[in-house]
Amino acid sequence: MRALHDGHGRSVRYLRLSVTDRCNLRCLYCRSNARQRFIPHAQVLRYEEMARMVGIAAALGIGKVRLTGGEPFVRKGCDDFLVMLRQRFPGLDLRVTTNGTLLAPHIPLLRRIGINAVNLSLDTFDRATFARITGRDMLPAVLKALDGLLAAGIRVKINVVAMRGVNGGQMDDFVHAARNMPLDLRFIEFMPMGDGTLWSSEIFWAAGEVRAEAARRARLIPVKADAPGAEAESGPARMYRIEGGLGRLGFIAPLSNHFCLACNRLRLTSEGALRTCLFADREYRLRGLLRHPRMTDEALATVMRRACAGKPVGAELLRARRAGAAVAARQMVGIGG
Repeated sequence: MRALHDGHGRSVRYLRLSVTDRCNLRCLYCRSNARQRFIPHAQVLRYEEMARMVGIAAALGIGKVRLTGGEPFVRKGCDDFLVMLRQRFPGLDLRVTTNGTLLAPHIPLLRRIGINAVNLSLDTFDRATFARITGRDMLPAVLKALDGLLAAGIRVKINVVAMRGVNGGQMDDFVHAARNMPLDLRFIEFMPMGDGTLWSSEIFWAAGEVRAEAARRARLIPVKADAPGAEAESGPARMYRIEGGLGRLGFIAPLSNHFCLACNRLRLTSEGALRTCLFADREYRLRGLLRHPRMTDEALATVMRRACAGKPVGAELLRARRAGAAVAARQMVGIGG
């Protein structure tokens, strides 16, 4: 099969696969004022259907797949699905994004199958702030999972949504963690996703300002973008080593300094909707095709290629949105992180 390229000359090599839209937290940057409606069970892709899509994607040159949610581990059988993917696609760069609250019991399996990395959503090391952001007092469980991942030798990336007035006064904690633990801690700008988004200009904390705060506490040494493996490991983040430290800091700026011209990813929601751009509401419904008895993998691959041909530049959608409005109607929890 021909590899995937879009109309702007970008090659697509990365699939973010949401296994569920359900989550046991209610993070303020992922939800909105709109009432959350979960996808009915019958409309959620079966694991076998998801594995089929991974196989088609791999045949099209996609070598990296990340399982997201919601929270992946709230869905029964997620461990078995991970094993299935590793057995069928042993060379796949397979990763998971999780909030960590349910993760600890699954760490031995992640180590056994050779998971390539785990991204841990952790916006604060302060228990009260954690409860404020997520609506649940579960920070101890996440810290236990973090310790378990590091002890197991699993590569860890911590994702921090930077929010002025929420976790903006906790830079000392973030720098301390990155200095003393062998991990990447990456700050991500709060994005205005979903109707009724809680995003506001007052809470928005630009990546450049976040980096300046970190630089007041540690000497940051840029990681060259052309260093071996740098693009594959850092993605859209601008990465910095900490002088004398074990870990690194990264800064992701989808709003203030977008990276859309280098975008190499697709998203598949848990009900089988293919999204070619995080900020675009256009979706290609694949569930019905997957469940049609005469639909071949080659025909599904053709649909994916045609969808990629129309992949937009997200920065143009950001510029076109009204001030303060959401850039996409769907909430992040439904799209997949």
